[in-house]
Amino acid sequence: MKSFRKLLQYLKPYMFFAIIGPLFMVLEVAMDLIQPTIMQHIIDVGIANRDLNYVIKMGLLMIGAAALGLVGGLGCMMYSTKAAVNFATDIRKDVFTKIETFSSKNRDRFGTGKLLTIVTNDITSIQSAMTMTLRVLVRGPLLFIGSIIIVFVTARELFPILLVVVPILLLAIILIASKASGTFKKVQEALDKVNTKLQENLSGVRVIKAYVRQKYEIAQFGNVNTSLTKINIRAVQLISLMMPIIMLVVSGGIVATLWIGGEKVFNGTLQVGAILAFINYLNIILMALMSISMVFIQIARAFPSADRVQQVLNTEVDIMSEANAIEPEQIEGNIDFKGVSYSYTKNNEYVLKDITFSIGKGEKVGIIGSTGSGKSTLAKLLPRLYDVDQGEICIDEINIKTYDLQKLRASIGFVPQKALLFSGSIEENLRYGKEDATHDELEIAASSACATEFINKLEDSYQYNLTQGATNLSGGQKQRVSIARALVRKPSILVLDDSTSAVDAKSESVIQEALRSRYSGTTTFLIASKISSIIDADKILVLDNGELVGSGTHEDLLATCEVYQEIYLSQGGNLQQEGGEERA
Repeated sequence: MKSFRKLLQYLKPYMFFAIIGPLFMVLEVAMDLIQPTIMQHIIDVGIANRDLNYVIKMGLLMIGAAALGLVGGLGCMMYSTKAAVNFATDIRKDVFTKIETFSSKNRDRFGTGKLLTIVTNDITSIQSAMTMTLRVLVRGPLLFIGSIIIVFVTARELFPILLVVVPILLLAIILIASKASGTFKKVQEALDKVNTKLQENLSGVRVIKAYVRQKYEIAQFGNVNTSLTKINIRAVQLISLMMPIIMLVVSGGIVATLWIGGEKVFNGTLQVGAILAFINYLNIILMALMSISMVFIQIARAFPSADRVQQVLNTEVDIMSEANAIEPEQIEGNIDFKGVSYSYTKNNEYVLKDITFSIGKGEKVGIIGSTGSGKSTLAKLLPRLYDVDQGEICIDEINIKTYDLQKLRASIGFVPQKALLFSGSIEENLRYGKEDATHDELEIAASSACATEFINKLEDSYQYNLTQGATNLSGGQKQRVSIARALVRKPSILVLDDSTSAVDAKSESVIQEALRSRYSGTTTFLIASKISSIIDADKILVLDNGELVGSGTHEDLLATCEVYQEIYLSQGGNLQQEGGEERA
């Protein structure tokens, strides 16, 4: 509830609509409340006295009241919906903006599936609760209180029936709504698991098919889906109890009304119209309580959603610019790792351990090691996708934590291990590197990444539209466009994280030559699993189990680094040919 109250600040800019809407609802409620009284007069006066003119006059009054009620209802719906939709839109915008500031560790803590549920389902649930609050939570209490007052004034003989019926109805609604609140929280958690499983399957569909694991994945999805179904059924069962209980109580009230009221009609102390009016007001009270209960149930569903939204909004971003961050005009690209250690978890299982090395401006540095040696982690530390746990990373002799984060990342061209392109044209994807790049700059970058030839063969060339995930490009083509995107910004530092793994040898050679000639002043990290990709690097760093076990040129490492020798031999190298004699 506290989280939901905090979110109400987003309603402040739309308070005019939030107030005007319920005011229109007051008009609708007033017109609804006078209808049974008008009907009472038609029966007790017009029909009893056979006065057709009176019946017509009161009938026209009923129609007029209904028309005014319609105006009030439409006005309330229009303004309340406008307030609620804008309220939810602003929350969604702030949640998305906050997620964009998250570090990789922040995102890992939530998980993709949960974040998707929060941005979509949870905020929609909050919007629905706000809409119902502005429309129904005003209407329900006004109808409830208004009906009780009118009955007390006009049919006091039947009022004791309300004193019995209403408390029973309220008790039933409160018990069911409170029980449903906890159940809806479990529904949201189960929905998270379904979304996570679905996201994993959609992203890994090719692997699933390649390994013929469809039946297994269907079974796994069936498990989480069944859990969601069971919890949903439980929630629906709780809500379904409400209507039969309320109808039972109201039906009992109607029977009591006919019994007590009928006796009074026979005695001449009460008229038939008054009994019918009382029954109508009893039904209005029923509908009012039903609508109030629906609001409380929707709010009960929104409370867990609000908690989850607040979790995102209140998350402390662990990587951000310092208050007096440095914004140099130009970053040269001299890099020093000084005793750097990093762990993805809090139990100090370091994936990088005491890494120390220095790279000069414009040097081409290869990084190689077995799977899990920490190569990609090292690459992610430079643009501060993650922050070091121990030691420091310096660029131009300045700790990267003191740089303005945007300035730091703008100076680094980062090509991740998995090429990620966005839906839209190839040109739009390249402009992610530099928004105001000229077409000539785009072509130079594409040429350097050996992408010009295949781009020009595509229909519409640079305007060729990519599908979601760029599934209409091959793996090698996606990697080349990703490299071109990084080169467009002419970075001081370039990080290629095994970014040519799907590129043919000829294209890779062209890319390597372009990096040496056109980007000779760019400090380049070439992370690779193949020695052939980094054999001509100025320096090669060898990682093993998170430790730096070798540093030097290809020839130096063949002579001094056992791990490098093993990698070289595993890839078909011949130590005798390289060094004249075999080295152990």
